[in-house]
Amino acid sequence: MTDPGRPDPDPGENPFAKMPVFGDLARLLGQQGPVNWDAARQLAYSIAAEGASSEPNVDPLLRLRYQELGQIAQLQVADVTRLVSPGDARPAVVAVNRTTWAASALNDYRPLLERLATSLGRELPTAGAAVDPADAADPFSAMLGGLMKMVAPMMLSMTAGSMAGHLAQRAFGSYRLPIPRPVGAEVQIVAPNVDRFAEDWSLSADDLRLWVCLSELSHHVVLDQPHVRARLDQLLTEYVDGFEADPGAIEDRFGSLDPSTLSDPSGLQKLFGDPEVLLGAVRSERQKRLLPQLEALVAVVVGYVDRVMDVVGARVLGSGGRLAEAVRRDRVEAGDADRFVERLLGLELGQPTYDRGVAFVDGVVERAGESGLDRLWESERTLPTPAEVDAPGLWLARLEFD
Repeated sequence: MTDPGRPDPDPGENPFAKMPVFGDLARLLGQQGPVNWDAARQLAYSIAAEGASSEPNVDPLLRLRYQELGQIAQLQVADVTRLVSPGDARPAVVAVNRTTWAASALNDYRPLLERLATSLGRELPTAGAAVDPADAADPFSAMLGGLMKMVAPMMLSMTAGSMAGHLAQRAFGSYRLPIPRPVGAEVQIVAPNVDRFAEDWSLSADDLRLWVCLSELSHHVVLDQPHVRARLDQLLTEYVDGFEADPGAIEDRFGSLDPSTLSDPSGLQKLFGDPEVLLGAVRSERQKRLLPQLEALVAVVVGYVDRVMDVVGARVLGSGGRLAEAVRRDRVEAGDADRFVERLLGLELGQPTYDRGVAFVDGVVERAGESGLDRLWESERTLPTPAEVDAPGLWLARLEFD
């Protein structure tokens, strides 16, 4: 019902633009595209540094130690996997702090996140679009029209920054998520997180540093194979493109709110920081059909890396088994923020995913030995289908008769 003390809104006008917080955000978003990267970086830095104004750099002596460990790890990984990066390039292993890692993650994931922001905003009403007369008579409905237009990029800015910041608090290295980094990128190790984990679990810090270098370089050499990179990039892009913004769902979420509370920046950030507001509004059937392919490839990648780590750990780390147990337990005990990021990108890395990948790899080795496993990364044709991941004998049979 229209408030008799206030004029009806102009159907072509965005009422939120008159609220300072929305007007400022609208101008920023209009200048920077689907994601406000300045805001995302600021939020990422704040979360990564746990609210501190700055974060210490990694000690130069520790940086040198990681370079030494990185060289050892490269030789071991190359010997076990017999894989090389394009051009036989060996990536630099660099120790960084959390804020540096967060900045790199935002930069490397930027194309994917911008595709995500575009897909979320695709179905929202455009400025000047026709307004239902019933909505035009209700100021709050008219304001929701403006909110729905702005909600996707605003939430994605906060989501991107929150994602990078929270991942930086827990990541050991570049491949906290099994997403290819740009060609030629260095492999980053988040030194403060490694040392904190070693202390928490009473592990040898130097042994854990080597273990992390081995794990990160194993992920890197697999994800850097051109056909693996291309396939995973394709699946991730198709997944984020599959989001379908549902204005009706968003309106259901916000319809019971008092409009006056939306002018409070802290309340607004808390509201838009709720991951279920975003995911509940945009999940699609198309993504559900795509997930089996993405999940199968990710399972094989992480299962293969676990196999490599078991072999190399037995060679070079007397405490490799204990290290592996600690790290593998921790990775599946991720918090809500980690799980939200994984669901947002279609990468749900729970224990079933790792178990599935390990079962496939073990099944191949049992039937065809290590030489059979070597065929896994030959070409896109040799990547297993979802059905083959659950029945490695089918995969081997297909390769034998291809």
